[in-house]
Amino acid sequence: MASAQRPGNSHESTALLPTALNHGQSTNQHGADHAQAHANHEGESGRTGFHPRWFLTVLWRSSCTASMLVNVLWPFVPVAIILHFVPGLHLWKFAAAYIAVIPSANLLGFAGQELARKLPKVAGILIETTLGSIVEIILFVVLVVKHDANASAGSGDEGNLIPIIQAAILGSILTNLLLCLGLCFFFGGLRRTSQKFHAIVSEVGTGLLLVAAFGLLIPSAFYSALKSETVPDIPGLGLQHGSRHDRFTVGKLQDDVLRISHATSIALIIAFALYVWYQASSQHSIFDEVIEMDEHRDADRNTDIEKPKFTMTETTVALVISLTSVTLLLVLLVEKIEHVVEAGVPDQFLGLILLPLVEKAAEHLTAIDEAWDGVINVALYHCLAPSIQTALLNGPLVVIVGWLLGKPIDLNFEILMIGLLVLSILVVGNFLRDGESNWLEGALLVIIYVIIAIMCWYYPNPDVATSNGLEGPAAAHFPISMDMIQQLQKMMNENAGR
Repeated sequence: MASAQRPGNSHESTALLPTALNHGQSTNQHGADHAQAHANHEGESGRTGFHPRWFLTVLWRSSCTASMLVNVLWPFVPVAIILHFVPGLHLWKFAAAYIAVIPSANLLGFAGQELARKLPKVAGILIETTLGSIVEIILFVVLVVKHDANASAGSGDEGNLIPIIQAAILGSILTNLLLCLGLCFFFGGLRRTSQKFHAIVSEVGTGLLLVAAFGLLIPSAFYSALKSETVPDIPGLGLQHGSRHDRFTVGKLQDDVLRISHATSIALIIAFALYVWYQASSQHSIFDEVIEMDEHRDADRNTDIEKPKFTMTETTVALVISLTSVTLLLVLLVEKIEHVVEAGVPDQFLGLILLPLVEKAAEHLTAIDEAWDGVINVALYHCLAPSIQTALLNGPLVVIVGWLLGKPIDLNFEILMIGLLVLSILVVGNFLRDGESNWLEGALLVIIYVIIAIMCWYYPNPDVATSNGLEGPAAAHFPISMDMIQQLQKMMNENAGR
């Protein structure tokens, strides 16, 4: 477990950023820390430079048995690249790229863990969490770039990727909260009757997720409350100047929702920055609490210490290789999304289930291995922290990137999907409230996730039905035919000529 093994010269209560509270303590500890400065800690390899044989050996062994088995999928990486130059075979290309992302993301996560071992505790876990979410950020950005802003009325097979992007944001959170957390509870509970974890995990985790859910809910709630009060945008049709409906058309509501989404995204990103600042500057943050409780309880601690490790040069090479591979494969993956939707895979199932599963696979394997080894606090943190980052940073970042690229992407999610998110957070919070878990609770969370996956498979695409779109009740509220429009225009022209 990488996060439980930190440099020996990093005191367990030392924050990453200096504060008035710990300044004096850090000064007193300087002498003791200096004495350990030249000692190798658990993250050091004892080597320097780059050694191909050792590099491949460490890469193969990875962080745990499950991650090592994932490495057998590496042949899919060249296969996916070669298939890209073969005409046709669109579904095969998507499947190959989908599978190839898993070992590439696994290497990125492992390289992040190796880098975290070589840094002070708080800095290491911040870097490890960020690198764990880089696959998701790359995926979101590629989806935004691929989205056709002129095809906003259709589904994925028509170039409109907004439903898939929005579903992928919520799907990433749900996959972590229900599937990953459920599997951690389940496999951890198989070895132990129950697993106790620190209260700060549930308090900070569920609290921040509720704040994020509130922010994500606002644009959708605003739209739902006012969509029945709008009038359609009819070219050439002018109502009385100054009337209420003259100002509040469907287009005006869309613009307002977009502006609210922009402002909300900025606010959520600020909230994430404050969260990171607090964790980095507080002596007794969630990082310290999680790591200190579990770092000596890892069942594989001695084995992990004895494993060969990357040098800093090898870690850098692994990061470059994995980032390049992940970016290339995600571009190839997104290029084939339209063909997958045409083949009958619904937008919501693709975004809410398939994409989060592949971009979170490596991170989930690490969390499940930690729960199996008894370090449940770190396992829970690896489930909750990515969900917090997706809700407070990655999701809002999609809106900001779309804004900069001139592509109107908002946070007006389907009401059903927002309801699933809020209910999932409440269910998980209830399971975390008592401070312990068992295999039954894990199995129930996984069953909830399976039920959601089944529902998503049957949920219609936006061009068929939507619970919170412009094709819904707002349009039905004003059933105006073309004959009526022509008559109204004729009457207005007659009045204007008098």
